[in-house]
This record gives sequence, structure tokens and C-alpha cells, in this order.
Amino acid sequence: MSITPLMPVYPRCGVRPVRGEHCHLISEDGRRFLDFASGIAVNLLGHSHDGLVGAIQKQAETLMHVSNLYGSPQGEAIAQRLVDLTFADTVFFTNSGAEAVECAIKTARAYHQHAGNTEKYELITFSNAFHGRTMGTISASNQEKMHKGFLPLLPGFKYVEFDDLEAAKAAIGPNTAGFLVEPIQGEGGIRIASQAFLEGLRALCDEHDLMLVLDEVQSGVGRAGTLYAYEQYGIVPDVVATAKGIGGGFPVGACLATEKAARGMVVGTHGSTYGGNPFAMAAIGAVLDAVANEEFLADVRAKGERLMARLEQFIGNYPELFDSVRGKGLFIGLKMKVEPRAFVAHMRDNHQLLTVSAGDNVVRVLPPLVIDDSHMDEFMEKLSAAAASYQPEGVA
Repeated sequence: MSITPLMPVYPRCGVRPVRGEHCHLISEDGRRFLDFASGIAVNLLGHSHDGLVGAIQKQAETLMHVSNLYGSPQGEAIAQRLVDLTFADTVFFTNSGAEAVECAIKTARAYHQHAGNTEKYELITFSNAFHGRTMGTISASNQEKMHKGFLPLLPGFKYVEFDDLEAAKAAIGPNTAGFLVEPIQGEGGIRIASQAFLEGLRALCDEHDLMLVLDEVQSGVGRAGTLYAYEQYGIVPDVVATAKGIGGGFPVGACLATEKAARGMVVGTHGSTYGGNPFAMAAIGAVLDAVANEEFLADVRAKGERLMARLEQFIGNYPELFDSVRGKGLFIGLKMKVEPRAFVAHMRDNHQLLTVSAGDNVVRVLPPLVIDDSHMDEFMEKLSAAAASYQPEGVA
């Protein structure tokens, strides 16, 4: 048996997209799919968005890449916009979410070790988290399926239960540098941190001089109905990792930090060949132009409320299939009473509806933030048809 040219690490399905039109994907064989997966919360402006395409085309004609050996007017301008829009004082640009989290981990450690506290290197992380696929980020995640075949893990992480403030408090020790947490777990099943939990983590960080590091790779850039989910909790983090939607489909991420948190990130401590190149900055600029205003974000919240209300009403028709609906904005989870992957495949293969499975028996509903009522109608029609025709395994 010979290996495939594309390394066979993905269980790829039979859908082979070759073109995107707004909120739909068109496959190689001409089928048209409603895309409520958005490249796993990436294509927040849908496909072929004029502003995003135009910005990337214009930048491609002007300057794509130089390197961080030189001044970056493009990077400076986008960093300033992010600083103005968020808690942050400074930004490091990356190529991906995992790299943004890696930078966040390094920032949290450097905060202490730059001051001579070399024993403070451990981040407390949480059950069912997903932080990326690098050695550092799989070590930060307590999912055995991500660890298998890659042991030993990197030291410096301690796992406790998500949303358990007392467990987090009890885990603090002499080596603790801070907490790394998703305010809303994506791959974990759209599990939303409670107000008391995030407020409590912030208070523990203040009390013990620890870093509160948020992984908003999936929940950020309007997905949860505010530019970043932390805003809905009324807390100020020390460091935030962001990516996915921030480039609208272009691979780019960022690590945002306060001046205090970044005190150890000095010349020579970190770097990236491609990070922050003009191409990527053009993409972020176009996304922020569209998303970073209260009118757009209020619309995301309103659409999310309408869609969740329709789902709440719908699931009562199929009590044997569906358990509950949860989410914020257009970051929605449909919890099932059966394993969701087969149902996700059924919707995709038989009803041309794209969604994403997650942990905790959840189907992630991640539409582009630019959907309108017609897309919601189409989604509900396809979901209803899929539920009516679905035969769970083992059910006669």
C-alpha cells in the first residue's frame, strides 16, 4: 500500500470544493452546499467577499512579503487598530492559531522569568480544551487522542476541570505562571465559561500575580457577538491568542498582550519569518473594516438569537435525536443524544449542509457572520429534512 501525496492525517470526506459564493460552496462535481462550517469558524465574511478579495489583490500587486528585519508600516497600522479595539497594548502577528497560543504561552512564562522568577513556568489549563497541534499546544490540552503517538509531552502544564473555580484555585502552586483558558470551548462542544469562573480566574491572577491567558482563536473576531468574547464577561485579560476569523480565510493570527504582560518579550526572544507580512495585514484590515463596528456586531447577536430560538423550537420535534442548544452570537452548539459525526455526515452527503462535529456530542453551527434570513431558512429546511430522514446506527 502506498502513501497518498497529501499526508493521510485527515479523514477527508467526499466533498471537494472548488468555488465559493457568499455563504455557499460549490464542489468539483457541481453540487452546491450551504456552508455553516465556515472553514471551522474562519470564513466569517463568507466566500468571495468583495472587500477582502479586493484588499488581498491590491496588496499582492504591491508587496507580499519582506521580513521582520525591516520596518513594517502595514503591521504597525493593523497593530494600532487592534490595540485601539481591545484591552491590548502590543501585538505579535503569527501565521496560525497554534502559533498565537505558543506566543501566548511564551509571553506568560517570560513575564515571570524576565523578572528572575525562573520557577514560574507552569500554566493551569482545562479539561476538553483544544489549543492547537504543535507539541506545546497539545501538551497544554488534556486530550489523550491528541497525545497518542507523540509522547513524551512537554512539561509545564497542569490540567483541571473546566469551569471549576475551586479546582483552579487548588491547583495554584510555586511553579504557577497563570491560566490558559478558552472562554467558550469550541472543539470541546461550545461549552461556555460561567461568569463566576472567569471573574474568579481574574481575581486569582490579581491576587497571586499570575497571567490570565485567553485562547480566543475560535471565539474571537465577532463570532460570539462581540469583537472578543472576554468583553461579555467584563474582565480584562493579560494575553489573548486570536486567529481563524481574523483573516477571513487568509492564514494569520495574533497574540495580544498588555504592556505589563509583555515585559519579557524583548528583542531576540521571539520571531516569525512570515508573521505580520503585508499580505496578511491587508486581510486583517479588510476583516476589521467589515466586522469591528457595533452595528455589525449587534446584527451578529440578533441573528444568533433568532437562529438559536428557531433551533430550540425545532429540537422538540426530535426528542430522540437532540438534547439542547447553546452558544453566543453565531457560535452555536446543537447537543445531540447520539454521536454527532454520523449525523454531520448525513447532513453533508444527503442534504448539502455543512456543519462541524465537536466534543460532548455537539454539532457546531458556525455560519458566516454575513448570513441573512434566507440562509437561516435554508439551514432550518435542510436540518429538518436531515433529521426526518436520519436513521441512527443501531435503531431499526
